[in-house]
Amino acid sequence: MDPIFSFVGLGAFAGVLAGLLGVGGGLVIVPVLIFLFQSQGMNPSVIVHLAIGTSLATILVTSLSSVWAHHRRGAVLWPIVLSLAPGIVFGTWLGAEIVHHLPSKILQILFGIFELVVAAQIGFGFRPSPHRSLPRKVGMWGVGGVIGFISGIMGIGGGSLTVPFLLWCNVAVRNAVAISAACGVPIAAAGSLGFMAVGLGVSLPPHSTGYLYWPAWFWVSIASLSTAPLGAWLAHTVPTESLKRFFALFLVFLGIHMLGSVYF
Repeated sequence: MDPIFSFVGLGAFAGVLAGLLGVGGGLVIVPVLIFLFQSQGMNPSVIVHLAIGTSLATILVTSLSSVWAHHRRGAVLWPIVLSLAPGIVFGTWLGAEIVHHLPSKILQILFGIFELVVAAQIGFGFRPSPHRSLPRKVGMWGVGGVIGFISGIMGIGGGSLTVPFLLWCNVAVRNAVAISAACGVPIAAAGSLGFMAVGLGVSLPPHSTGYLYWPAWFWVSIASLSTAPLGAWLAHTVPTESLKRFFALFLVFLGIHMLGSVYF
């Protein structure tokens, strides 16, 4: 199959999921890109790095679209976004640097474990109860750094980390989701630049800039932007709780596959 059709299919699926369940596409994009890059015969030592860097670049496009929609509804609390952003940028850039020095098998193990954790979070409907107020400036920088660091290593937009933290800090669900979408922009921007920078000089496939593979970025981004509105429409017509459980099982499958491919 022409890889373009595969990239379009991946982007379309990720876009529907984003609109339907409000989840970031990185949890699906990274493992599927690894499989697609393997099928193209790319160098196994850089496949996972390329998948993570490319995933973050696609998230930049979808995050900008999402945050604009939330902003128009007045749901983004920008002071909170700005207080998290410095730590996010530093943490994400640091994550890209760490990934550059880790072998692909270690990255696959880390991602597989993370997928299983997020699957449990979604499947069991974990939502932390409000227990405190937001930290002060230095604390927010630190939290942003942790969110950015994990997001940079995993190639995700950080929603599975940002939303629970904000809910724990008494931020309303509607605002927490909107803030998380806005935080996806600095995560994706810093991550994209970081992965392009650290991958310069590495032997990579044609049409790559560092750990960013442009053909995959283009087609996945275009397709996900096109199908996200469809997912949003479906969210109002189908029972999302059942779909969340199905998605959790799908993440379990991806996580086990990622771990299994390391050992078998």
